[in-house]
This record gives sequence, C-alpha cells and structure tokens, in this order.
Amino acid sequence: MTNDSISPRDRQRLRSLAEKQLEYANSDENAAILRKWQALAEGRRESPTVRLLFSNFNNEVINPRMECESETARGIEWHLLHTLVGRELFGDDTPISPTYDIGRAIWAYPFAMRPKLKYSETGKGFHIEEQITDLSEDIEKLGHGSFGYDAEGEKRRTDTASDVLGDILPVRLVMGSLTGSITNPLVQLMGMENLYLSMYDCPECLHKVMDDATTMYERFYDFLEENRLLLPTCGISPVNQESFAFNHELPADHADTTKDVWGFLESQETTAVSPETFGEFVFPYEDRLVRRYGLLSYGCCERVDALWENYLSKWKNLRKLSVSPFNDETKVGEYLRGTNVVYYSKPRAEFVTNPGPIDEDALRKYYKYVFTSASGCLLEVAQREVGTIFGDFDRGRRYVEITKQCIEDYWQA
Repeated sequence: MTNDSISPRDRQRLRSLAEKQLEYANSDENAAILRKWQALAEGRRESPTVRLLFSNFNNEVINPRMECESETARGIEWHLLHTLVGRELFGDDTPISPTYDIGRAIWAYPFAMRPKLKYSETGKGFHIEEQITDLSEDIEKLGHGSFGYDAEGEKRRTDTASDVLGDILPVRLVMGSLTGSITNPLVQLMGMENLYLSMYDCPECLHKVMDDATTMYERFYDFLEENRLLLPTCGISPVNQESFAFNHELPADHADTTKDVWGFLESQETTAVSPETFGEFVFPYEDRLVRRYGLLSYGCCERVDALWENYLSKWKNLRKLSVSPFNDETKVGEYLRGTNVVYYSKPRAEFVTNPGPIDEDALRKYYKYVFTSASGCLLEVAQREVGTIFGDFDRGRRYVEITKQCIEDYWQA
C-alpha cells in the first residue's frame, strides 16, 4: 500500500525523523531515564524526573522546524517532532518509545451544548461567551452528553503511519487516562460567576447537572468495556496533565474493565469555594468516577492542600497529585511524605518566561522551598504554564539543568 498524499520528499523527511526517534529510544540515556520512571512507579525515592513542558509554546519549538508539505505528512511530522522536543532540545527526562503512538479515537462530552470562546490574538487567554446565565431557567439548554469511537479515522491514521514508517517505528495504539471533567466544560458554558451563584441560588439544579454528567461518563465507561475498546495504560502512555502511566499495579497486556486503567480528574474551577462546598457539589460525583478507575491522577492548578484530609485522602487508588504554586507546598509534602502518591510538582513559571536572562539566584531560592517541601516524597517535576522561552532552546536547556541541580542540592529521599 502507498499513500499518494505523501510525496517522496515528505516521506524521506518522516523516515529520517523516525530513525532519529529510534536512536533516542535505544540510547543509554533513555535507558537511564526509564529507570527513573520505573523507580517512581515502584515507590522508590531515588531520582526525581524533570521535564519542561511546551504545550503553550509549540509555535516556538515545533512549528518553525516543520518541513513537510502535505497535510497528512505534516500531521505525522508534528507528532514525531513533539515526541522529541523534551530530549532533543531541553535534555529533560522525557522517555522515548521505539514506537509511533496513535491515540485511541474515543471521545466524550458531558453536555450537548458546546462552548463559544473568543481567543486573544496575541496571548493564550480567551473570553467565555456565557450561554447559561440562570441555571434554574436554562438547565434544559445543556442537553444530554454524548460519547463515541471513530474507528474509521483511527484505522486510517494507523494504516498511513504504518505504510510510511512502520518498518522503523512499529505503530502502537495507546489510550490516555479516562477523564470525567464536569466543572471545566460547565464553566465554559456559563462562566465562573454564574457557576458560583448557582451553588446558592439553585443548588438542586447544580446537583442535577453534576449527577447527569457523571451518569454520562459512567455510561461512556460501560460503552468502552462492552465494546472492548480499553487499552492498557502503563509505561510510556499518556496520563492527563502531560504525564506518563508508569506503574506496577495495572495489567500491561490487557484492559478488560476500567479498573485496569488510569483515570484523571480535576476541579480547578471550584478552587475558590470552601472545602465544605467542594464536598457538597463536587466530591460525591468525582467519588463515583474514581471508583471506576484502577489508578487515579488528580488535579490541575487548584489548591489540593485544603481538600486533602477530608476528601482526596479517601481515594486509596490515588497515585499522582498535582501540586501547583497555589498550594502550601510544605503542608502537601507533609501529607504525601512516605506514601505511594507522587508529588507532581508544577513550579511557578515566571522564572523562565520573564524577559531577559534567567534570574538563577531567585530560581534556586524558590526551588529550595519546593524541593525541601517535597523531600521524602515520590517527586515528579513538570514545568507547565510556560507561554514562551523566546525561541531560545538554550534557555530551556539551562532551566532544566538548574532544576536538576537544585533537586540534588535540596531534595532528600
């Protein structure tokens, strides 16, 4: 089989990148990085992993290096370059697989209504056009959620990649962690203020919305099980919030039920309400979904320190907890120290995004606080929320170097 939409020139470009990925995957450096991830998976406090995540500045590290011409070829090229950025440009602890991975084409939406967002022309922000202003009056507008599987699209992408580079990188289907996000899509439909007011003005309506959306996700999980669409989530497969599924508890060769795979939940939109209000409107519904997962990764940018004792600590399958700068990190360290829950550190981003040279002294002082707080914990560091490195790859590499040095200086097993 050949793919006429990919020219000989584009094909050679893709195969060259695939060979480069295979070389990285088979390197001694990759083997050492995989040992770090395996140590985390097995609960050994040996050498924390460090990555500089670039999802907010793909335009600096991927797009300028694209060479292919056809849309199909550029899609594969983008994926190959994306896989290599962390290791090739920054020297971080991104593990590289000797496979070309294609995500399982499953999808789920908790509501029928879709958001209307107006994005900034220059920044990363957006404005929400509120379609729900009074939940008690507009609740029916939300409609019923939906889910599905694009078998045809998945096969098309798999066949194309196999034809172009499958003899170099075998094509592998992977599945990300199961998700059950409700408050984020709800805020994108009604805005934060309206969501908060509904907790007071019409709590019974909000409970109905949360229950309906949770039921939709439960039906989605049933659909995946009944149609045998689940895939193992182990090793170098994605877990939401740009992490990986390394663990020693889930089956690596099959996934018969959702209890065999990772799940991911968060509710950063409710971070400004009291823990008791979170406990009333969010926890009961998340708890229903958590019971369906084998392992759980939790959190985005919300405060988890205030929720730990009465809520998050109840989930015995929790293995990864997002710790953003909005937390009392010393307190979170006390909670997680000596446990099997990874302290998924997301440090403040301004040290790398501020114009001018990196203020290394200020960065080291900050990292002393973070890594002292996380001492005794299983530690994974992922620098997210970076909007730019000013196109300077050396800046990114130096930032990773300093982070690793500070772990050696301040973090203790």
